[in-house]
Amino acid sequence: MRLLHTMLRVGDMDKSIAFYTEVLGMTLLRRKDYPDGQFTLAFVGYGDEAHNSVIELTYNWGVDSYELGTGYGHIALEVADVYKACEDIRSRGGKITREPGPMKHGTSILAFVEDPDGYKIELLSPSRND
Repeated sequence: MRLLHTMLRVGDMDKSIAFYTEVLGMTLLRRKDYPDGQFTLAFVGYGDEAHNSVIELTYNWGVDSYELGTGYGHIALEVADVYKACEDIRSRGGKITREPGPMKHGTSILAFVEDPDGYKIELLSPSRND
């Protein structure tokens, strides 16, 4: 078994694809409309689906927002330099919600960014001890 993808419901497919590709540097792997079901799926990631886990973006036609609830945590992305990644993301219009720095009760360097629908994405340094 392997992890294939994580699905997020989005309110504006084009805006979400732009965020994940232009701000976070992922590639749009595929996109398809399902007129009978009135939804669109798009898959984005850092590599092909055969060898990498990806994110599935689901747009249900006519639904422009969702309540995120309290159960969702975040998606984590490993980055070489959290401080530099935040600078780059901010320069591309991304919203940093937790500035880079050490974990509250640990030593890992991390930060958080928010996508257009409010989903949290953690940026994490590769040298984690926590």
